Amino acid sequence: MDNHTYNFPSDCTPLTNCKSARKPTGSTVVNMGNSGKNPPRDYLVWSLCNTLYVNFCCLGIMALIYSIKARDQKTQGNLQLAQECSDKAKWYNILAAGWNLLIPLLAIILLVLLLVHLGTSQGSFDFFGEDGFQNFMKLFSW
Repeated sequence: MDNHTYNFPSDCTPLTNCKSARKPTGSTVVNMGNSGKNPPRDYLVWSLCNTLYVNFCCLGIMALIYSIKARDQKTQGNLQLAQECSDKAKWYNILAAGWNLLIPLLAIILLVLLLVHLGTSQGSFDFFGEDGFQNFMKLFSW
């Protein structure tokens, strides 16, 4: 006999004891906590991206540490501490992303300025001749 054709009695299910025909008399209340408020974000993916891109002062690693702490506290139910760790992770991520964007932008700006200055300079420069160092220093004087 297979399970599809067998009909269980209404008070007996496969995983319960069929001898007791008692039915529950009350209702069960499950407290889901603070259902009106969303749990804090942990910014874990953003922290991982900032950590993999090695940045100034290891800000990505600090963001990753606080992201993991926020996730741990959220799973333990301590939403206040999870929110504090989430805020710290967010700010470390903002600082790390700022540094990650600032350094390449500064390098590009310096390169463009150097090329513009070379394009407006008179004559050619002989870096390996007698006056090589002086010619090199002329590049940085306006």
